Amino acid sequence: MSTKILFGFHAVTVRLKTAPGSVIDVHVDSGRRDARMRQFVSRAQEAGAKLVDSSDDHLSRLAGTPRHQGVVARVAPVPQQHSLDAVLDALDPAAGAPLLLALDGVTDPHNLGACLRVADGAGAHAVLAPKDHAVGLNATVAKVASGAAETVPYLMVTNLARSLNELKERDVRVIGFSDDAEATLYDADLRGPVALVLGAEGTGMRQLTRRTCDQLLRIPMAGAVESLNVSVASAVCLYEALRQRRQG
Repeated sequence: MSTKILFGFHAVTVRLKTAPGSVIDVHVDSGRRDARMRQFVSRAQEAGAKLVDSSDDHLSRLAGTPRHQGVVARVAPVPQQHSLDAVLDALDPAAGAPLLLALDGVTDPHNLGACLRVADGAGAHAVLAPKDHAVGLNATVAKVASGAAETVPYLMVTNLARSLNELKERDVRVIGFSDDAEATLYDADLRGPVALVLGAEGTGMRQLTRRTCDQLLRIPMAGAVESLNVSVASAVCLYEALRQRRQG
């Protein structure tokens, strides 16, 4: 049976909550018994998880990093939706119009983890990225995502522009963000089915991705800096869509 590693309180707690049967065992720092660890151990026991006392060195070897917070879990993969069609077909129309985030060229796992966390918080239905210009889901992404890597489908597609065109065929409007766009985020109606497309900081979207967009917008910048980190930009855009949908 193939296994994967999750580490950190948030990532492991979400897996215990959403798919406790997939948790093989949970290794905890035998020298840490503060309130947060006691609360986590109690939740893990309630979920029926097998707990293993481990040293800090052993936890670091399991996680591949010393930044594990004293919690490392070995888990079995959880089946997830692997296509745009599956994600869109599974949506409940009563729950609102599709809201998707597409990331073009985001290769840093910390950025991806933060984007997934934002997507979960704003209620996005999936995050898309090209297979050859993106980071995959790994333990660092899962740690930074604080559990969102378990709840938000992350679809790595062969051709991002083609996938965006497929979304357009399903009446999903594709909106890209670029510093040189004339209209701003706050000029757009984001209440309908939309996919918000952001590129990596500095390079932005690739030209083919840009040409695929139905509309280009920019985030207005009032200070001295010229752009935002992609995870921050994702938060600004997704939460503006959420605000409009709740008001509408």
